[in-house]
Amino acid sequence: MGEPHVTPTTAERVRAAMRAADRRAFLPPSVRHLADVDRPVGIGWDATNSQPSTVARMLELLDAQPGQRALDVGAGSGWTTAILAALGAAVTGVELVPQLVEQGRANLAAHAAATGGTPPPIVQAREGVLGLPDEGPWDRILVSADFGRTPDALVAQLAEGGRLVAPVAGDMQVVELREGRPRVRIAGAGYAFVPLR
Repeated sequence: MGEPHVTPTTAERVRAAMRAADRRAFLPPSVRHLADVDRPVGIGWDATNSQPSTVARMLELLDAQPGQRALDVGAGSGWTTAILAALGAAVTGVELVPQLVEQGRANLAAHAAATGGTPPPIVQAREGVLGLPDEGPWDRILVSADFGRTPDALVAQLAEGGRLVAPVAGDMQVVELREGRPRVRIAGAGYAFVPLR
């Protein structure tokens, strides 16, 4: 299968959602001056706020639609969770680092207060458990860390017709579940992410 096609409509929806969730509001004050720079920015606890061009690409490939249940794995600062919410997805973030769970929740609450919305939840991940298997299946799963191989435990949480986008050993993988079978495509290489823990 070839590389997934991204329509101009999808690309524009993602751009609009990213404008609606200003990156600056999701960065620690000491690095907010880097919000407009197209590079990953450290947010503490060995985590980063991903490069905007990479986030845009991943969200274009994910193509989350209004009302779809979406899982944001490695939610970190809450930025991608906020963008998925701006796309209209019923999104839940999941994060392993307790301090980042707290930070992400605070960022999302402040963003919701400023925009008049309701903050989507960020859930504390359980050690040794990928995603939120008890709350699945999910229509869309975004993974913002590199597991080194296809995260089968997350693929198992996809709904029929669902899609997962994840960096895997530097490649961007798109996994779709069709008739109960995962179909994997590569949508670009050379991506660097922190490891998924």
